[in-house]
Amino acid sequence: MLVFVAIALAVYGLINFYIGRRGAQALSSVPKARAVFLVLFAGLALIFPLGRILMGFARGGLTSLLVEVGTFHLAVMLYSFMAVLAVDLVRLVNALIPFLPRGLAGEGARSGPAVFAAVAGAVVFTVAIGVWNASRLRTVDLDIHIPAQAGTVESLTVVAASDLHLGALVGPARLEKVVERMSALEPDIVLFAGDIVDETVTEKIEAKLGGIMRRLRAPLGIFTCLGNHESYSGLERNVACLRSCGITVLQDEAVQVDGAFTLAGRRDPSSLGTRERRLSIGGILAASGARADLPLVVLDHQPLHLEEAEQAGVALQISGHTHDGQLFPIGLINGLIYELNWGSLRKGGTNFYVTSGAGTWGPPVRIGSRAEIVRIRLHLDRTP
Repeated sequence: MLVFVAIALAVYGLINFYIGRRGAQALSSVPKARAVFLVLFAGLALIFPLGRILMGFARGGLTSLLVEVGTFHLAVMLYSFMAVLAVDLVRLVNALIPFLPRGLAGEGARSGPAVFAAVAGAVVFTVAIGVWNASRLRTVDLDIHIPAQAGTVESLTVVAASDLHLGALVGPARLEKVVERMSALEPDIVLFAGDIVDETVTEKIEAKLGGIMRRLRAPLGIFTCLGNHESYSGLERNVACLRSCGITVLQDEAVQVDGAFTLAGRRDPSSLGTRERRLSIGGILAASGARADLPLVVLDHQPLHLEEAEQAGVALQISGHTHDGQLFPIGLINGLIYELNWGSLRKGGTNFYVTSGAGTWGPPVRIGSRAEIVRIRLHLDRTP
C-alpha cells in the first residue's frame, strides 16, 4: 500500500508540475497573471492529498470541504493535462513540418496568454458540462429470460443500482433522487451491487442518509453485496448502517427469494485479509444450503473473472465498480482491464449486466458516461 501511495503521489505531482510549468510559460509575458496562476494552481494541487491525509485522522466539515475542492481538481487536472499535451504535440509536429503562423510557434510567443485562455476556457467548459451530466439520472430497461425448473413465479421487476458513493460529495439530495426514482419503478426486489457509501462518509452523514434510505420499499426485500469503498471507510460500521436501513447485506452468502430464485452476494476482494480467500459460488451455495432447482442470481461488485459465474451456472450476475469510466478516456482503459466495462453480455447461459452506477467517485463529474438505475423485467421461463 505504501508503494502504491508513493507511486500515485509521484504521478500526481509530475502531472501537476507539467501543467503548472506550461501554464507559467504561456503567461511569461504577463508576470502578475503568471504569479496568480502559480499560487492558485499550486494551492489546488495540494488540497486533494492534504484533505485525504487529514481525513485519515479526523472526519469533519473542514476535511470534507478540502476533499470536495480537491476532487474537483482531479477533473481539472485530467482535462488540463490532455489539453496541454495536445498543444505540445501540435508544436512538436510543427517543429518537424512547419504549418503554424510564426506567432503561435514558440513557447514565449506573444500569443501565449491567448493560448492559455483558450485552454483554460475549454477545461472549465468541459468540467461544467460534466457536472451537469453527472446530475442527470437515467433508467435503463432490460428484459431478461432465464430458465426455471421450479417455483410458481413467472416474472419479477428487479430494480438495481450500484456505486452511489454516498458521503461528503454525494449527499442526501442525490440519495433522495435515487430513492424516489427507484420507488417510482415499483420494484418487487431492489438489488445494490456495492459501494453504497464512500470512504468520506461520517457518522453524521450516515444518520441523514439512513433516514432517506429507509423510505425505499420492495415487497421481496432490499439486498446488497459490498464494494471496495465500504471496506475503506470501516466495514463493520458500514454493514451495521446498511442493516439499520433495512438492507440485507450478503457477504459470501445466499438466500432464497420468494421461491423464485436464489440470490448470492459475493465478498469484495478488498475486504479479504492477507491469507483469506472468498468462497467460490459453489461454496456459497453449499454453505447456505441453497436449492439446486432454482435459478441463481449473483451480486458481485467488481466484474472480474466472468467465467466463474458462467461455469457455476449463474443465470444473472449484476456488477458495478467501473462507472463506465466516468471521465473520458478512462472508459477506454477500463475496456482493456474488464471483459465488460458497461452494459449487457451473455456468456453461455449466463446473463451479465455491469451498471455505470447511480453516483460518482471523486469529482461529481461525468464525461462520456451516464449515471443510471436499472430496471430488469426478469422472466422465469418454465421448462417442460
